[in-house]
Amino acid sequence: MKIHRGIDGLAPGQFRSPVLTLGVFDGVHRGHQQTLRAAVTWARERGGEAVVLTFDRHPLGVIRGSEPPTICTLEHRLVLIGDLGVDHCVVLRFDAALAAVEPEDFVERVYVRALGARGVVMGFDSRFGHKGRGDAALLESLGRRDGFEVRVARPIQAEGGVVSSTVVRRAIVQGDLARAASMLGRSVELYGEVVTGDRRGRLLGFPTANLDLGHEARPPRGVYAATVGLDQGEYGAVVNIGRRPTFERQDGSGAMPPEDLVEVHVLDFDGDLYGRSLRVRFLERLRDERRFEGPEALVAQIRLDVATFRVRHGGRLAGKPD
Repeated sequence: MKIHRGIDGLAPGQFRSPVLTLGVFDGVHRGHQQTLRAAVTWARERGGEAVVLTFDRHPLGVIRGSEPPTICTLEHRLVLIGDLGVDHCVVLRFDAALAAVEPEDFVERVYVRALGARGVVMGFDSRFGHKGRGDAALLESLGRRDGFEVRVARPIQAEGGVVSSTVVRRAIVQGDLARAASMLGRSVELYGEVVTGDRRGRLLGFPTANLDLGHEARPPRGVYAATVGLDQGEYGAVVNIGRRPTFERQDGSGAMPPEDLVEVHVLDFDGDLYGRSLRVRFLERLRDERRFEGPEALVAQIRLDVATFRVRHGGRLAGKPD
């Protein structure tokens, strides 16, 4: 998938008979996937390209003045959208000026003049333009005027209700991985860049990759079995989410990290991961995070965590490329 930052650099006729869809697509859950796949399928049927428009931030952060809790960072969303076969993604900067654009003007400027839309797939509850005044009926009217067809995606039901980003996020932060996965249509996952930590894990014999997740929703504190995709293949991993109480309290200060850390020990991997972005897929929760009396007790428990992973998941995931 090719990513375009804004529309100013797009050439006339940049996209071939494009089918568009617009949205934040936070989490790219099953409802979003249906909309995105509908755009891809329709584009293929007409010999065109599927083009997604999304925003660099959640619009409510501008409209209401505070960023709402979200499931995925923009970078994670782009990976997930690309997985679905989308040809192009145009990332629009959402600011006060864009929020003030009336829906008719937005369609003319972006859909028609910048992108040359031939088809538009709209989510069943999507709105666009100033104060969300644009709906499916208005878009269909504008399509008749400007020469593009509109289709509206159906809602997806799961877990006793319509799948939504709000419900998915709640399941993730409450630790209900199975429920979240059923609505996501895939395992719960985190995506972040590996940053430098204090290297304590390496000293203990269990090096960890410390992830910078931005504002990504994460499961509650604990130790998890997971997988990590790397160039060489898919590896097993044991992931700790929390405050590392064993070490943070040993000096008697009671000092704790400002927020939960995400530390990934990749099994059977020996290489440099700093600066790389990792996609961590959760399999199950192994145990709570807890304080140990010292490093030796912690190391013994980590060995047990790794052994538990290998017993439960090592048969189908050896931790090395095929």
